[in-house]
Amino acid sequence: MILNYINIFIYQLKHNKLFSFLNILGLSIGIAGVIFALLYWNNEQSYNQWNPEKEKVYQVLVQLSDMPAVSENSARLKAHLENDPNIETIVYADNWYQKDKIVYNGKKEFVDKIINVESGFFSLFPFEIIKGNAASALKDGTSIAISEDIAKRIFGNENPIGKQVNSFGKMFTVRAVYRIPGNSSIAPNAIINTMKDLVNPDINRSLFALKILLKVKDVTKIGATIRMLEKVYYDEIIVKSSKEAGMTPTEMEKKIGHFKIFMEPLSQARLHSIADGYPEGRGNYQFLLIMAGLSVLILILSIVNYINMATANAIKRAKEVGIRKILGASKSDIIIQFIFETVLISSFSILFALVIVELSLPYYNNYLGKNLMIVGGQFYLQLISIFIVTILVAGIFPAFYVSNFETAKVLKGNFERSKSGVWLRNGMLIFQFAIASFFIIGSNIVYKQIQYLSNKDLGFKGDQVLAISLNFPSSYYEGDQIGKKIYDRYNTIKEELTKIKGVDKVSAGLISFDGTDNSLAPIWYKEELFKQKAIGLDFGMLDLMKIKVIKGRDFDRKLASDTTNSVLINETALKLMNIKDPINTEIRIGNQPMKIIGIVKDFNLLSPEVAVPPMTFYHIKALNMAENMNVIYVKLKSNTIENTIADIEKFWKSKVDTEYPFKYDFVDKQYARTYEAYIKQKNLFSLLNVIVILIALFGLLALASYSIQRRMKEIAIRKTLGANTNVLLKELSKQYVIYCLIGFLLALLPVYYLLNKWLENFAFRIDITLLPFISGFATLLILTLIIVLSRAYAATKTDVLQYLKYE
Repeated sequence: MILNYINIFIYQLKHNKLFSFLNILGLSIGIAGVIFALLYWNNEQSYNQWNPEKEKVYQVLVQLSDMPAVSENSARLKAHLENDPNIETIVYADNWYQKDKIVYNGKKEFVDKIINVESGFFSLFPFEIIKGNAASALKDGTSIAISEDIAKRIFGNENPIGKQVNSFGKMFTVRAVYRIPGNSSIAPNAIINTMKDLVNPDINRSLFALKILLKVKDVTKIGATIRMLEKVYYDEIIVKSSKEAGMTPTEMEKKIGHFKIFMEPLSQARLHSIADGYPEGRGNYQFLLIMAGLSVLILILSIVNYINMATANAIKRAKEVGIRKILGASKSDIIIQFIFETVLISSFSILFALVIVELSLPYYNNYLGKNLMIVGGQFYLQLISIFIVTILVAGIFPAFYVSNFETAKVLKGNFERSKSGVWLRNGMLIFQFAIASFFIIGSNIVYKQIQYLSNKDLGFKGDQVLAISLNFPSSYYEGDQIGKKIYDRYNTIKEELTKIKGVDKVSAGLISFDGTDNSLAPIWYKEELFKQKAIGLDFGMLDLMKIKVIKGRDFDRKLASDTTNSVLINETALKLMNIKDPINTEIRIGNQPMKIIGIVKDFNLLSPEVAVPPMTFYHIKALNMAENMNVIYVKLKSNTIENTIADIEKFWKSKVDTEYPFKYDFVDKQYARTYEAYIKQKNLFSLLNVIVILIALFGLLALASYSIQRRMKEIAIRKTLGANTNVLLKELSKQYVIYCLIGFLLALLPVYYLLNKWLENFAFRIDITLLPFISGFATLLILTLIIVLSRAYAATKTDVLQYLKYE
């Protein structure tokens, strides 16, 4: 019986090559899309799944009123956390990743993912310890644990345990070598513990200073810990400040703001965190859902396309079914046969889909910035599930449809004149038109939004501006006057850079155009607190970036006061503080009185999702912040840019920094990466748009062919009676124009609603106009007419006599 089914299937393949090819190709593309989405989904969902403590490990986030939530907390919380009976382990951490070289016997290895944490780190992140042991790995300030990869690069086949290495100007003893079992929100290359002074509240008085990770005993009691921490902030900050200012705590809280604590479990850190709290960053959950949703939609479209063509093709097999029934085949035999054929087609489709995925995976990995592979028991189970769903959905309906053919009717040859099943195929065709309309209109709107961002006046000019990483030896951070030493060294570098041919301007500032710094600082005006972005700049930085001062003036190196008590504010800050005559108005940054000397035109600094924040600019020496300088900006002349960069690199390696790699980036590219995820969404939408149109056209081509084939006798009679070609073409194509219009109308509401929700991500966005809808419908209609009219025209040129003689 199986052999008979296979022979019939092979016969059908030979005699319906186009139908079979389109069926397999359509399903393959749909399945490949879902496989790509699954690989990405599995990778993002796998973060921290290896960690048995993931449900008990929490990160403490703090939010001050309308400021964004941050992962930096005060060291003064430690004593209170130690008294919480529900806290099992407390781990304070410095800035997540630091970079430095690790030196062993004269061999230097640059490491850019070094983490400084307390000794309990391995109880929260139980990495696999290959050598040494977790208990003593971070026991004191002289201990270091290194990853397996770093150990091989530094020590080769030598046993690292007990060896002395130099990093951050200190000697460390290697006490453990570890391997990270899977994707982790914290994945350092080296781990040290020099936290002793940092967690001392008498030494570290900063309000937002350190990361806090907690391992709790009972996750149901987290609420009590949150309330306790909020009370600590209230007592330590609000109450104490109110006493010093001679006002009530309520009045002070209105000025400063309310401290709100969030405790997020490690299990949700990757996709559901409200802040970029972990060093490996957050996944883009919205993009993940968009990719998954669109891929599933394409698979549904492929299956609908298969059902549509299968039921249309079933008409040609009606007599085959009738004869089999006469010979004794039961209804269940017919159903099993057609499901078996669907199993074979689905198998070929999945194999072809895997080939497509395997060939495209390098490009897909480059697109996502990942290293995905087709491996894992979970993936194969998901693939089997796709196979089963495809067979059930795509196979059962055509099988039942065919098995219900009336034997006598089909043997008389009258089935092709029946309208049985036509309503279903037309309904599915309309559904395909609706999905195609959704993608065509949606990709148009997404493209226009990204183009708007790309062409929008950002308020600064970042092209031809290099952001060069600036590293200073550890000796610069020792002793007194750290800021002065660093600023003097920077000025020396600046003078030498300006001598290089092709360099136009050089400056620096505590400013980043990569969208990562969304911190705000307290600014006081008339004893009212405003939260703004406070940015330290050197002379000429605004001019270098072509940022306009629309009122007043920029910092002037001839005026000594500009390096002590002068500030500029942007337009948003001016509106926020409602200062009517801002020039020479006094504000305070912390406890430092400053006079406003100019108003800066608003410019984008963060991702376009975010509105321009209020900004205050001070000279980098004014608040002694030069010690935080780590980037120098160089404006290049338009000619010989490559030669100039090569000369800068040569100078840098020989005169500035021989220890670290020369690293630079163009500022305009830095900022473009802040909306890189949306560019990916645009590219994804465009690619899927092409795929959807192709699948829809496959189905339309097959259905139009079958539909016109069924009407050949009608066409022959019309031609015999004198109908011209134009009349026939109009008659044959008008139903498809109607279906196209209905499908387009069905797509209008979903596409408008979903794309409008997507545009809400942006502070700067386009308005949805009629043009994308009109052009979308025109595109779909033109493609439809090309397919249908080409088949109809071929039909009108066929010899009519063979159809008039039929029967």
